[in-house]
Amino acid sequence: MDDREWMRAALAEAHRAAALGEVPVGAVVVRGDELLGAGHNRRETGGDPLAHAELLALRQAAARVEGWRLLGCTMFVTLEPCAMCAGALVNSRVERLVFGAFDPKAGWCGSLGDIPRDPRLNHRLEVVTGVLADECGALLRDFFRGLRGERGAPP
Repeated sequence: MDDREWMRAALAEAHRAAALGEVPVGAVVVRGDELLGAGHNRRETGGDPLAHAELLALRQAAARVEGWRLLGCTMFVTLEPCAMCAGALVNSRVERLVFGAFDPKAGWCGSLGDIPRDPRLNHRLEVVTGVLADECGALLRDFFRGLRGERGAPP
């Protein structure tokens, strides 16, 4: 599968989050053609500030490989990771990050800062941006329009 196909898997996770009333962000961790972990936001439903899609996917992938080092892995996520999630990607030794939409208010993979490529850290990731950005961004915009009760929002 290519980056677009894996991003579609992350989008499917984001749709699961939206169905729960969560901010629709989804993430998957893959190595080669193998899906190791998947997650979607569950902060509201779980009452857990750490239940970001990325962290849930990393936890599942680590359990699958029976270790915290996710060498050779790529994370696909629909929204640019925050500082917490970007730090987790570095600390879990993920090799590559692919994300859809930029997050100018909270993203730390190019927007507000760039944790994954910071040369001061002991590990750096390759970062690919904008994969299915329109679809990822539209899902988020529609979700927040719905919360505000704006016209044209999905039910």
